Amino acid sequence: MRTRRDLRGAMQILIQIPDEIAQTLCAERANLPRAATEALAIEGYRKGLLSEHQVQKLLDLKTRMQVHAFLKANQVPLNYSLADLDQDVKSLAMFEERLPV
Repeated sequence: MRTRRDLRGAMQILIQIPDEIAQTLCAERANLPRAATEALAIEGYRKGLLSEHQVQKLLDLKTRMQVHAFLKANQVPLNYSLADLDQDVKSLAMFEERLPV
């Protein structure tokens, strides 16, 4: 495997796989580079190495909801802790206080 940085500050990775394996994989997924990038995003998020924002950037997704849909489609649970829930409840209460009665 070789790596190099391109002009945009992104790393490009070259993976060499035998032709018969590539043919098998291409039969399942036409865009093998995209499939490899998605697999990297899934595993990185699953292991806690990548945040939702990093997954969004890596896959060039426009919204958090697209990230959530991508993760759900790949049976990856969200990394959502009790602290996250507490913060969301506090944020909701703050917004409810601002609503006109």
